[in-house]
Amino acid sequence: MSQVLYQAEITETPILRFAGQNFEPLPSGALYWHAQQTLLVADLHLEKMSSFARRGQMLPPYDTGMTLARLEADIRRTGAQRLVSLGDSFHRDEGTTTLSEVDRARLDNMTGLAEWLWLSGNHDPRPHALGGQCLSQVELGGLMLTHEPQRGVTGLVAGHLHPAAHIHIEGRSTRRPCFVHDNRLLILPAYGASTGSINILSPAFFGLFHWPGLEVTMLGKDRTYPVSPKRLVRG
Repeated sequence: MSQVLYQAEITETPILRFAGQNFEPLPSGALYWHAQQTLLVADLHLEKMSSFARRGQMLPPYDTGMTLARLEADIRRTGAQRLVSLGDSFHRDEGTTTLSEVDRARLDNMTGLAEWLWLSGNHDPRPHALGGQCLSQVELGGLMLTHEPQRGVTGLVAGHLHPAAHIHIEGRSTRRPCFVHDNRLLILPAYGASTGSINILSPAFFGLFHWPGLEVTMLGKDRTYPVSPKRLVRG
């Protein structure tokens, strides 16, 4: 498979191989685990804009609806029987109580489409009464799913850091959210419509990955693209 981003002739479904398992990385930032019929997402940060509004920053509160619409489309497209949200599903714990009627109805419908596991994050550490189970972490198919990355653990899938890759190819610079792993630790990009991202060459990622064997998969508009770590740049 080509390492060149946006190469038009790439047509096959991309596969992300991690810890002996095959996943399909989606351009939305979700990761579909076919063997477990499970959709993984990280850092939805639902109700982020409404949280800002209550603190005096008047921003359009449309992020929750946008995120849920994209998530519903991913569930239906993949046929996932289980969804695991890897923490920071809500920007604040109180976000579970401030959903609009439309967004709450959509979420209620979605939790009926698949088994739903909510993992606690640093933004939303407390259990809530929405559909599904609230857990601190979960082991599935020999992998440990949790919110925050940890050093020295093999087979860990996490979120929290909102990874992005910045690359320079043929005089063009591109920066996009990405999946990143070294076959020991896998970090998903932030899924939420209002979330930012952090360059994987920044200090936040220092010491987490073994660079020999590092694999980066960048989100594109309609698909995802493998990127050689040699093309990564800071900034």
